[in-house]
Amino acid sequence: MGCVHNNPVTVDASTWSIAELAAEYDVTLRTIRFYEDRGLLTPERRGTVRVYHPRDRVRLGLILRGKRLGFSLDEIATIVDMYDAEPGEEGQLVYLLDQITTRRAELEQRRRDIDETLRELDEVERRCQSDLRTLRHR
Repeated sequence: MGCVHNNPVTVDASTWSIAELAAEYDVTLRTIRFYEDRGLLTPERRGTVRVYHPRDRVRLGLILRGKRLGFSLDEIATIVDMYDAEPGEEGQLVYLLDQITTRRAELEQRRRDIDETLRELDEVERRCQSDLRTLRHR
């Protein structure tokens, strides 16, 4: 078990502590550590203290955006790794566009499924109300 430090980490304007990143992105320390364990974040270590640089901050934002969009952690890792690569790499952009197309198609199918379920619920509700009126007027 690690010890808890009550002293804030002295960091400069371009670095953050784990607590600062957690507060900024409204996530738990455990969430950030999980992304570290998966290799998505690689903070600098100063003894037992983690120090996050702008690269880590941007990557955390990309990870959380990917999660909100429904991407798996493996997909997110591939996309986030693009941050470190040369910009404009055709293969990376094609991959991201393919992932966007796939995700959009999944969401559109979900929307159709939800719309159909709502229509079915409306129909069942109408029948139940009609049956209830019939029972009450006997």
